[in-house]
Amino acid sequence: MVDILAFGAHPDDVELSAAGTLIKHIKNGYTVGIVDLTLGEMGTRGSKEIREKEAYNAMEIIGAKFRENLLLPDAFIEISKESISKIVHSIRKHRPKIVICNAIRDRHPDHAVASKLVSKSCFIAGLKKFETFENKISQESYRPKSIYHYIQDQWIEPHLIVDISNEFDQKKDAIMAFGSQFYNPENLEPETPISSKEFLQSIESKAVLLGRSINKKYGEGFTVERPLGTNNLIDLH
Repeated sequence: MVDILAFGAHPDDVELSAAGTLIKHIKNGYTVGIVDLTLGEMGTRGSKEIREKEAYNAMEIIGAKFRENLLLPDAFIEISKESISKIVHSIRKHRPKIVICNAIRDRHPDHAVASKLVSKSCFIAGLKKFETFENKISQESYRPKSIYHYIQDQWIEPHLIVDISNEFDQKKDAIMAFGSQFYNPENLEPETPISSKEFLQSIESKAVLLGRSINKKYGEGFTVERPLGTNNLIDLH
């Protein structure tokens, strides 16, 4: 069981867009798990074996309790009963209070599909008549309290911004654990939209822009599926 379960269509999605938030909550005593839907096996650079090692290293840097992969097909993620069953199984197994998942729209088509897939799975996980099993024992139904969608390559106006000023350097380390994917002048593999120096600069620029919106140095933005509630307006900033 964890407080926050973070889903990504590909290994590195969570690191690029939500690592600072996860690190911050771990520092504050909350527990976090990461679930990758695919191995990123269709990526131009590296291999699924390399990505798997990189994902584990990134998990260690973030401080998450575990990382698992549901082995859905990269570039061919679909909203199907089979895919939903795998995600529901993970949600019921780990019983998170909060689920964090992909952006509602983005350059990579897998991201928007994964966003809808995880959101639908969170609802179905609460349906008693939808059966999933752990060690041949039927799992109890369970529905997370909240779903937050992180912002990825394309800009989306955030509903919520988390201050990651003290966590940004550690976030960068988690991102660069995926050495096969990002800027490295010694890497002779073909260039991709995320392998340039400018892409890494855009990650920092986006964090600066989001942080500035809340009068902080760095931030990470999220969209929500329902209005946020609070007992104390003074705590909001």
